[in-house]
Amino acid sequence: MALIGLISFLGIAVAVAVLIIVMSVMNGFRAELLGRILGFNGHVYVSGTAFRPDERGPMIARLKTLPGVVQVSPVIEAQVMALGLGQISGAVVRGTTLADLKSTRLVADNIVRGSMAGFGDGEFGGDVIIVGDKLAQSLGIQPGDPLTLISPTGGATAFGAPPQRKTYTVGGTFSVGMSEYDQTFIYMPLEQAQVFLGREDAIDFVEMKLANPDKATAIKPQVSAVVGSEGFVSDWTEKNASYWGALQVERNVMRLILMLVVAIAALNIISGLIMLVKNKGKDIAILRTMGASRGSIMRIFFMSGASIGILGTLAGLILGTLFCFYIDPIQQAVEWVTGAKVFSSDVYYLSRVPAKVDWIEVLGITGWSLVMAFVATLPPAWQASRLDPVEALRYE
Repeated sequence: MALIGLISFLGIAVAVAVLIIVMSVMNGFRAELLGRILGFNGHVYVSGTAFRPDERGPMIARLKTLPGVVQVSPVIEAQVMALGLGQISGAVVRGTTLADLKSTRLVADNIVRGSMAGFGDGEFGGDVIIVGDKLAQSLGIQPGDPLTLISPTGGATAFGAPPQRKTYTVGGTFSVGMSEYDQTFIYMPLEQAQVFLGREDAIDFVEMKLANPDKATAIKPQVSAVVGSEGFVSDWTEKNASYWGALQVERNVMRLILMLVVAIAALNIISGLIMLVKNKGKDIAILRTMGASRGSIMRIFFMSGASIGILGTLAGLILGTLFCFYIDPIQQAVEWVTGAKVFSSDVYYLSRVPAKVDWIEVLGITGWSLVMAFVATLPPAWQASRLDPVEALRYE
């Protein structure tokens, strides 16, 4: 009986711990991705013909006055080919002003090599660019080296729009901890991007950043009222709708599966208590003949099974939360022992295993485990209370 009780205890503890760990890692993964994506990109986007060169300044000024808006940036973005020291790679050029680049704290605070000195200085913004660190490594370049960019289209000529080729100087490299950005993006002064990409005085879109990204959908009508019918307004939830939807579905399915695992682990209590009732049949009969009520017998066995569920749940709660709090040292220890990276940034976009403990969710997991333990305890406890003393003592 002690062995069966121990197995039930361990099953519940491990199941609860795994559920807490998995859900916390998924919460952390979503929070880290959301923070980096929204820190790197805008929250609300405005495209279309509303931002004509002569109206762009006043329009941007009006957008900045909307409640909750912290940054409004004109942006040019296009794909190019980057030629390094004997290496070639596809890249995305993002044209922006120095002030807007400095306001993008995720990039400005993560310049790992070189600096932003010289960015935007000179005729048409100058020739200094900021490159993603992984892209720079793959091209074999570092700050101060030349980098040749080839655009599919340049300025209009009598022969059409031929490819544009120009060599720039790498001023610095940034690493935001998300390989999709570190491997792809190049920042270029806005005026230089207009010249290099043949945009003349035009821009591709305006991106707005809010104090609270969750307000992006709510502010869209106000933005539409400012830009009028010539502007198309979208937000980050629309831009990444399929991606976030897939993450949410995966999270819900994983929660359901692991909750079923907790339920299965709690069902081990039934087998242990049924055997206990069989072994203690004589003792139950004696207690009944001494005046013990059916309710008291049921409470005894219910408390016996519930104690296993409570202790197992508490152990799983402690184990799971401690694992989440110390997940970085655990990751380092596993990588040191195995000699391999267990969380490659090239696959998972992030360079470390994230974990964010949601205490409301942990409370729900704890409650679910306790409920399942109590439910699993009821059938054998009820069976013990219905035991007939006469039948139990007939052959004693």
